Amino acid sequence: MKVIRPGHRYELEGFESNLANQQIQFIEKVPTTEGDQLVTRYDGTTNEEVLKMLINRMNYLQGKFPCRENAIVITKLQEGLMWLEKRTEDREKRNVEGKQLA
Repeated sequence: MKVIRPGHRYELEGFESNLANQQIQFIEKVPTTEGDQLVTRYDGTTNEEVLKMLINRMNYLQGKFPCRENAIVITKLQEGLMWLEKRTEDREKRNVEGKQLA
């Protein structure tokens, strides 16, 4: 893995070929010049979407090559997703989602 823009853009190595590198871009928001609102500088994916993708992949692999370790990984990925979704829900309830507060 190569960090291109910390926290936002990464280059992932191909497993069998360095020519198969892929970039992943996370959404990047910046504060507006007025107030505490955030606006999108670069569109991209979210942590939640990446976790959903990994959960789907691990479930697929568990169907082909079931093992205890895969089951544990799936559970932990689901737990991570649950906490991220809870964080968003809590921020929405407090009306601070999409805002940068000091």
